Amino acid sequence: MATHDLDPLHTQDRPDEAFETSWRRGFRRRLLIIGVVFGLWTAGIQARLVFLQVVAHPAYLEQANDQQMRVFEPPAKRGDLLDRNGEVLAYSVDADTIAVNPRVVRDPEKTVAALCSVFRDCSTEERASLIETMTNRKMAFAYIRRGVAPGIGARVAALKVPGVEVRVESKRYYPNREMAAHLIGFVGRDNNGLGGIEQAYDTVVRGKKGRVLMLTDAKHASVESRVELEATAGATLELTIDQYLQHIAERELRAGVEKHNATAGTLVALDPSTGEILALANYPTFNPNTPGNVDPDLRRNRAIQEIYEPGSTFKIVTAAAAIEEGVLSPDDLIDTAPGYIKIPGRKPIPDEHYYGPQMTFHDVIVKSSNVGAIKVGWQIGAERLNRYVRRFGFGEIHAPDFRGVSGGIVWRPEDLGLSALASVSMGYQIAVTPMQMAAATAAVANGGMLFEPRLVRAIIRDGVRQEIAPKPLRRAISPATAAALTTIMEDVVVRGTAKAARIPGYQVAGKTGTAQKIINKVYSSSNHVGSFTGFVPSRRPALAVLVVIDDPKTGGYYGGVVAAPIFQKFSEAAMRHLGITPTINPTT
Repeated sequence: MATHDLDPLHTQDRPDEAFETSWRRGFRRRLLIIGVVFGLWTAGIQARLVFLQVVAHPAYLEQANDQQMRVFEPPAKRGDLLDRNGEVLAYSVDADTIAVNPRVVRDPEKTVAALCSVFRDCSTEERASLIETMTNRKMAFAYIRRGVAPGIGARVAALKVPGVEVRVESKRYYPNREMAAHLIGFVGRDNNGLGGIEQAYDTVVRGKKGRVLMLTDAKHASVESRVELEATAGATLELTIDQYLQHIAERELRAGVEKHNATAGTLVALDPSTGEILALANYPTFNPNTPGNVDPDLRRNRAIQEIYEPGSTFKIVTAAAAIEEGVLSPDDLIDTAPGYIKIPGRKPIPDEHYYGPQMTFHDVIVKSSNVGAIKVGWQIGAERLNRYVRRFGFGEIHAPDFRGVSGGIVWRPEDLGLSALASVSMGYQIAVTPMQMAAATAAVANGGMLFEPRLVRAIIRDGVRQEIAPKPLRRAISPATAAALTTIMEDVVVRGTAKAARIPGYQVAGKTGTAQKIINKVYSSSNHVGSFTGFVPSRRPALAVLVVIDDPKTGGYYGGVVAAPIFQKFSEAAMRHLGITPTINPTT
């Protein structure tokens, strides 16, 4: 070893301990910073992976599925609606619907321009709305137009615009337009029932949608599809109405309403032996193919939703209670002098005509004496009269084939004082629906049994017809009482207030009614409801019919003038259509 290698002077070339310590400290600091940065970078990557694979996974999966997999729900066809003879009242047809996937649209303005060139009726507002829709990338589906006219769908498909597609949907069609509109009802945009039988039996008629998965390529063209669930058609409903009778009812009702410049009218025709509705008409009416084009009030079924004070037609309930309870017999005399009756706290109640100081109970109904009916009601008493009001179905809801049915207004017997009992006895201070009054009349016609009014006769599902049996609710009166009341009602038509209801060759039983309407909480002397209720042939009735004319303005307002003629014209045509043989030796 050389001697200079051990020279102390040469040892000064190595860094001293302080420098060594400083260098190492700086190196460790830089190494720590690098480690922290690398750790943060690694943590950021891991956090991003967690976010993508856990937090945002559903959203990205949805986006991927939207790009690769599409779900199509083939619409279910609603079942047909038929009349009792198999005539089609409503059915479903295929209609094209235009839809868009905004995420695929390349140029919203050009897309809208192309579509509107086919539609030819786009408004400025619609164009702006469509552009806004197609610019919204958060949406994967939106309707443009549903149920377009034939040919439009094919022309849109020929455009081959990215994002726009043509789908086939089921659309409801009513071939007879306004006929039976309030009975049938209508459907909404999504083919769900919104009125009438379409709403009441929606779950039965609607059916179930299908489900098809379609795999698409990068250009959103379908490359493969798989049916997960077949669409199931709804059941067909066979209704109780007769299309011909419905047509006659609507024709005669409209003519009567227009003749007397009335606000509205209703006609209800029942089969007294079953409670089946053979015809039900309201006027004004609407077209169920375009229900949105009319005031919603015109879509209300007045026969089941409108309540009115029945006036003298309700005297058949008063008479039935008196006969059934043995209070009076038809030949008993009633003091009706001096042609009006005074009740403390109210104006005297007059008869329209004064027929002398005494009338038989029979003639009290035939001539529609208010004084006589009030005195009969007082003899019956509040408790017993209320019992028969309930027996005949007033104040109750018995119409399973309808929605929004009114039960009417019936007083409790403890609230019926002398004045209120007088009013109820002649058909005031009680509110009923036309359907309730028609059902009560049918009960008298068939011998005293109250039936539930029905509109659905049978349900046809998978070729199997399930008939709906008539449903008797209760016995309202005995056959003997019904027969006695029928005799009185026959005389009403022969020589009483309903001569205009007579049908040549047929014995008719009926009762007229005229009631003042309540306007601004008081009875009006210029606004009335005229009505007639009856059945024919009276001894073997095939029809029980109620006609109500609301607020007639010209040509009279009494039920015998405005309602009875409509009954006569409808029933005469119905007898011919139903093949009902004339009455042998009818009373004329």
